Amino acid sequence: MVMGKPVFGIWDYVILILVLLVSSLIGVYYRFTGGKQRTTKEYLLADKNMPFLPVAFSLMASFMSAITLLGVSSENYSFGIQFVVINISYGIFTWFAAYLYLPVFFQLQATSAYEYLERRFGKTTRTVASLLYTFQMVLYMGIVLFAPAIALEAITGINRTTAILVVGLVCTFYSTVGGMKAVLMTDVFQSLLMYAAVISVIVCAVIDKGSFSEIWRIAEQGNRTSILDFSIDPTVRHSWFSLIIGGGVTFLSLYAVNQTQVQRYLTVKDLKTAQKALWWNWPILTALSLVTSFSGLAIYSKYYDCDPVATKVISSADQLMPLFVLDSMGHIPALSGLFVAGIFSASLSTVSASLNSLAAVTVEDYYKPLHKRIFNYPLSESRAVIHSKLIAFLYGGVCLLVAFLAQYLGGLLQAALTIFGTIGGPLLGIFTLGMFTTTANQKGTLLGLVSGTLLALWMAFGQPKPPLPRLPVSTKGCATELLFNATINILETPTEEKHYFWLYRVSYLYQGVFGLACTLVVGFIASLFLKRSDMEQAAIRNPELFIPPLARSLAKAQKPNLNINISHL
Repeated sequence: MVMGKPVFGIWDYVILILVLLVSSLIGVYYRFTGGKQRTTKEYLLADKNMPFLPVAFSLMASFMSAITLLGVSSENYSFGIQFVVINISYGIFTWFAAYLYLPVFFQLQATSAYEYLERRFGKTTRTVASLLYTFQMVLYMGIVLFAPAIALEAITGINRTTAILVVGLVCTFYSTVGGMKAVLMTDVFQSLLMYAAVISVIVCAVIDKGSFSEIWRIAEQGNRTSILDFSIDPTVRHSWFSLIIGGGVTFLSLYAVNQTQVQRYLTVKDLKTAQKALWWNWPILTALSLVTSFSGLAIYSKYYDCDPVATKVISSADQLMPLFVLDSMGHIPALSGLFVAGIFSASLSTVSASLNSLAAVTVEDYYKPLHKRIFNYPLSESRAVIHSKLIAFLYGGVCLLVAFLAQYLGGLLQAALTIFGTIGGPLLGIFTLGMFTTTANQKGTLLGLVSGTLLALWMAFGQPKPPLPRLPVSTKGCATELLFNATINILETPTEEKHYFWLYRVSYLYQGVFGLACTLVVGFIASLFLKRSDMEQAAIRNPELFIPPLARSLAKAQKPNLNINISHL
């Protein structure tokens, strides 16, 4: 097996161009319909009248990027299907997001999720948290554009610079022109293409091997079908405990308090509809996760006796899916185009979601307060819409710049993705301190945030780290020259044992958990000894700023003549 020249015919290009054109036209359509974006409510929150199903698809598509599709398939190829257990955590923690965190944001009805932190703690906490969010999302967007461009360059022959520009400019265009409605509706269209791309891989493998059972048999022979690791040892990379606890914290950091998702919840008419959209997100997300996981086994069924990474046909496992498409679908007109359209769609949906949310945070958290301070009057609605569009466009340019710079970062790509996860846990921690306790105050919470973030980053970047425990691969079915290369590669592998610092051996899934725990513990204890401001003293008497069980308790303690809205409880 030797990787051939990229096979991308005229029909493949037709499909890819059609996908990009449809996405752009959706943006144009929503620019000239409805209220024609005269208010930020329509532009940033889709006028709060979206049906639950498009929102459910958008919740899934916002963080199921091309990196996820390529990475999950290679994960199951290299380490087995233990990773599918994480989908159980999504279901468990959907309840917490829907009935504890979401009611607080829905009661607040603020375009920026970080307005909550100002009302609960103060402006400093709001600014610090929104800056952390902006940093992680700008960095993540650049990686989302760059990573698939490397993999797809091999199959399409399209220069990675061209791929980055095409995806970046298209999603910047329809996100800027069409606003949130365009983002939501294109997410539905692009989600279906993501499914089609992954399913096409499975179908080709089934045709090649004759049945699903044969794919499973080969995977079973290669020790890739075990999901019964119940180890409580935190240094075990994937076990039921690490996947459910660590996966749950990651899920909450994205679906409970992340601006990108909170903004989507607020595009529907009421809390029950938002909760319905969140619950529907679970099967939609899980279905894509499961088929992507099985696609990893499907790819393994083709390369089980001649691993393309060991033979240096490709440089990393993340290129396995594009290689499979090239080998298995390259001769079928339009099928490669369908796959590439699905991968491009995954990038489009993630970047467009981020652009709109970053525009909302920038306008609400930075621009409006600065405008009022300088000019001594609030920004008008019409100008706010224009400025939101301009800011979304500028973020598109920044995203492209980061993607191009990523070409020269090398090993820092993985570091950038790690930052995305490690910041999420501490951010979840400060929202949790605010919503779940009346003890937490701004000084203590900020101290907790700094401590949790430093601990998570230390765990993520501390060196040296042990090598990943990949499952064995075979090169028995390779040509002689490839087998020779693989043998050389194996001989170069160091055999001596090393003793690593315990914290560096802990599963990456616990980095966010440790960051969350440290933020909560340090923030809570520090708040016991640090004085709260008068504003914070007033905030803890407002039930609307706390989760429903605590809010009900606080409301009952208030005097009967106080007019407090607890209808959401």
